[in-house]
Amino acid sequence: MIWALSLLLNNRDALNKVQQELDIHVGNNRLLVKESDIKNLVYLQSVIKETLRLYPAAPLSVMHESIEDCTVNGYHVSTGTWLIINLQKIHRDPFIWENPFEFHPERFLTTHKNIDVRGYNFKLIPFGSGRRMCPDISFALQIMQLTLDNLLHWFKFETPLNETVGMREVAEMTSPKATPLEVHITPRLPTFVYDSNN
Repeated sequence: MIWALSLLLNNRDALNKVQQELDIHVGNNRLLVKESDIKNLVYLQSVIKETLRLYPAAPLSVMHESIEDCTVNGYHVSTGTWLIINLQKIHRDPFIWENPFEFHPERFLTTHKNIDVRGYNFKLIPFGSGRRMCPDISFALQIMQLTLDNLLHWFKFETPLNETVGMREVAEMTSPKATPLEVHITPRLPTFVYDSNN
């Protein structure tokens, strides 16, 4: 979620599109974005896919070990070989993605609209694929979507002095930002909505 907010703050047009979509499908007279609203928030879903493409939670997949000799794409793989997939390299491959280092959520509404993050398409596998994929994928996507939806619905976000958010990563097992995300938030909805407990 930190990466998604950082990307949106550095791409204000995308942030405005997300909030316009929330205004259209949720409105500004209701506080909570419901689970039933998610299917209508397609631009926000594309923002999440693009965020996971650029900044998967773990840049390297879980280690796999070959249990028998086999041939993969013409290469001999011996029993006991460990395989670690560089997910970030796949997700930023210029042969697959046009302008691979740019934040462009619209790609998931047009050229890559049929690509999902659930491990069925090897162009985008932030949670892995097959029997060894992350078991909490559904929970993670649901929590990320609902939390991000509600935060962006409730508040306006600004950076201190309208500065650009630093996007440098720390090289670790996961992909944390090198510097914390600092934002100023202000209410986005009319005051009565926050008081109504709905």
